[in-house]
Amino acid sequence: MASVSSASAPVAPGWRHVYSGKVRDLYVPADTAQDARPAALLVVASDRVSAFDHVLEPGIHGKGELLTELSRWWFHQLRTVPNHLVAVREGLPPVPAELEARSMVVKSLEMFPVECVVRGYLSGSGWKEYQASESVCGIALPAGLHDGDRLPQPIYTPAYKAPLGEHDENISFERTVELIGLSDATALRELSLEIYERASAIAEARGVILADTKFEFGRDPETGAITLADEVLTSDSSRYWDAAAYDSGERTASFDKQIVRNWLAANWDQVGPPPTLPQEIVERTAARYAELLQRLTA
Repeated sequence: MASVSSASAPVAPGWRHVYSGKVRDLYVPADTAQDARPAALLVVASDRVSAFDHVLEPGIHGKGELLTELSRWWFHQLRTVPNHLVAVREGLPPVPAELEARSMVVKSLEMFPVECVVRGYLSGSGWKEYQASESVCGIALPAGLHDGDRLPQPIYTPAYKAPLGEHDENISFERTVELIGLSDATALRELSLEIYERASAIAEARGVILADTKFEFGRDPETGAITLADEVLTSDSSRYWDAAAYDSGERTASFDKQIVRNWLAANWDQVGPPPTLPQEIVERTAARYAELLQRLTA
């Protein structure tokens, strides 16, 4: 996954910027020695929006704060699962007030090179693959399913987190075992399915369907515990649908950037730089992000 220019990263006194991804900027304490494990990381969510492997213009105003608030809320709902949030910031640089709402101070973990994807419904790339093979990521599914159908049971379809500049790759569970060993591969699968089931029930009670999502985990070098990391169950890492609309037949009324994807698919052939997003598309997308946060957390 290509990074964006670090020129877009905000200044955070006391912290040293080390990386800018498509959406988030990453910092370590400024006094961290080169090649040393930092005492903590500062993750700042931007308003940037990406689709089809491109960062688009303009960003979605307020998106970084919305995603951060939703991640924090979900970490609290799932507090029995170890997560990477740093509860005590003593000895760490302060977070600038203007960045606090879009930032998380987190532990530095030994990250697993696996994205843990769980799918409860047939949609997106899974639907495309199913039409060709009646399977998703090599997992056979019943015949006769349609776009948006709920699967008989959630399925775990991991992906390999490719080196910088390359595309992530869907892999089998067996390949995961080769990468990280049977014990950890099994633990990631069980944790991912467990968290999905819990989150799905919480969302459904609020009239929202969690169609699919991805998790990332690392090992806490101090405790050895497998730890939930990165963003969690946000509009960027998950596919959420409106349950009432789904029941009435509008199966993909989503709370994510699908509005952006749909507009790009209709207005860009993916050759050359992407076009500028119309203000109406930006505003509609921002409204859907905000509505999801309100629906889940109110």
